[in-house]
Amino acid sequence: MMRLAEMSADELQQMLRHVRAEYDAIRARKLKLNIARGRPGEEQLDLSNELLSLPKPDDWITEAGDDARNYGGDPKGLVELRRIFAPILDVPVEQVVVGGNSSLAIMHDVIVWALLKGVTAIATPWMKQGRIAFLSPVPGYELHHNMCIEYGIDLIPVPVTPKGPDMKVVEHHVRDPRVKGMWCVPTYANPTGEIWSDEVIDRLAAMEAAATDFRLFWDDAYVVHHLADNSKPAKRILPACAAAGNADRPLMFWSTSKITFATAGIGFFAASPANVRWFLDCAKRRGAGQDKLNQLRHARFLKDAGGVTRHMKRHRAILAPKFSAVLQAFERRLAGKGAAVWTRPEGGYFISVDTIAGAAQRAVRLAGDAGISLTAAGSTFPNGHDPKDSNIRIAPSFASLEDVRIAAEAIAISILLAAVEKQLGINDND
Repeated sequence: MMRLAEMSADELQQMLRHVRAEYDAIRARKLKLNIARGRPGEEQLDLSNELLSLPKPDDWITEAGDDARNYGGDPKGLVELRRIFAPILDVPVEQVVVGGNSSLAIMHDVIVWALLKGVTAIATPWMKQGRIAFLSPVPGYELHHNMCIEYGIDLIPVPVTPKGPDMKVVEHHVRDPRVKGMWCVPTYANPTGEIWSDEVIDRLAAMEAAATDFRLFWDDAYVVHHLADNSKPAKRILPACAAAGNADRPLMFWSTSKITFATAGIGFFAASPANVRWFLDCAKRRGAGQDKLNQLRHARFLKDAGGVTRHMKRHRAILAPKFSAVLQAFERRLAGKGAAVWTRPEGGYFISVDTIAGAAQRAVRLAGDAGISLTAAGSTFPNGHDPKDSNIRIAPSFASLEDVRIAAEAIAISILLAAVEKQLGINDND
């Protein structure tokens, strides 16, 4: 099949007429479908409805003998819940802390505490060290970016490769003492979907950083969200850093937000013993403890690590066909044309598409005009600025399978139409 860049002007004009006709037919259907955010679909939420009746009216005593309805208990959270997730993440139970309902909220707290207090009891607060910076693999997660932007932390983009962040770029920038952190989504990265290689993990663990208070913000949001057989997460960062003599470097975050209920799940923090002590010392000033009844109901529902695995297989049965529907539509409509390339993730929540340069915003507008809500083009880059105007994040989870099939066709046609227009030099206002 001939690629767009190889076509003559006449051939491109002929394709333009054909694709516009297909696009106009879709727009005439007046669709209203949301493929914008990585939200669990209703079928996925239904998998956890048993939580709504847990714990039972006479079930409020924890394994430690505490009354979950009252104050008190271990500040790290219920051990029966920590024990479920510790082996999944290869973290000792004593180095796991249960937070509130959101891992993003925990990340936010940690950044604020580091700015105000420093990352250890004797460290200089980040805000007293001048203008600081975080490294951010791009494309990346805009809510990570927005936390830094909110608090005046500069973001330094790091290109991603199929094995993870470009480590030459990372190792270059950490020579600068103002670089205090790095955002990391090591398993099924958001939105590009790769699993970071063992080499990348080992280099992150062992690299020399000029800032002694440099931290890896390790967001393991998708560690159990597999879409394929025999998938396994990235190498575990805590033991890698400990072996390299940098035990305090990683700060781990994850949650059950896409495992059980999105806003009524459980957030977790894990780190070295020293970092756990620092975290608990900071956290004791923000309240008397987290929702132990929610912790108890999750422990009763999931039961053990095997229960998490079985539960996630049910999620996979719902999600995998939706991802396949998008990939099949892209293959059918876009393969071989040179209009775009896309990822084929084995897990996570997203498909990342790179259009030809300068066509992503137009493609998203076209999809929107056809009734398909997508995340804004460029949102996966700091400050929403994609220098190539090429990246689009697709989130197939929320809509029904049939709606995903319809939306995928519309998105593919929108991408192709934007690419043909770009190749012909047509202004999108024409």
